[in-house]
Amino acid sequence: MTHLDTSFLVDLLREQRRDAFGAASEFLENLADEETLAVSVHVMCELMAGASDARAPKGEFERLVRLSNSLVIRYPDERFAPGYARLVSALRRSGATVDTMDALIATAAVLDEAPLVTRNRKHFSKVPGLMLAEY
Repeated sequence: MTHLDTSFLVDLLREQRRDAFGAASEFLENLADEETLAVSVHVMCELMAGASDARAPKGEFERLVRLSNSLVIRYPDERFAPGYARLVSALRRSGATVDTMDALIATAAVLDEAPLVTRNRKHFSKVPGLMLAEY
């Protein structure tokens, strides 16, 4: 399983809109066919919030629905709150901070023991136990 961050999906959607093959499209092409692609529900929340600010939100929502049909959306389960608490506590002890939404997204990937594909290495590099994949 591989988790996708908001930054990756925004880049992928932009590439699709421009009908241009770019770094995000290339990354997906190079993944094994059997690789499961997942997103945290928090990533979908960020994408939907962005779509509602678009000039044509209905079209953006439709694109997100089509995209989400090809992904496994990971929802918090009974492991999530304790996992999030451990992650945030470890960050605080180390003197590091991470935006709340990024901590939620990271928690989902850590719990799945999955790499997180992101353009924002700086946002996630401080998270203990999180594997990052760049494109």
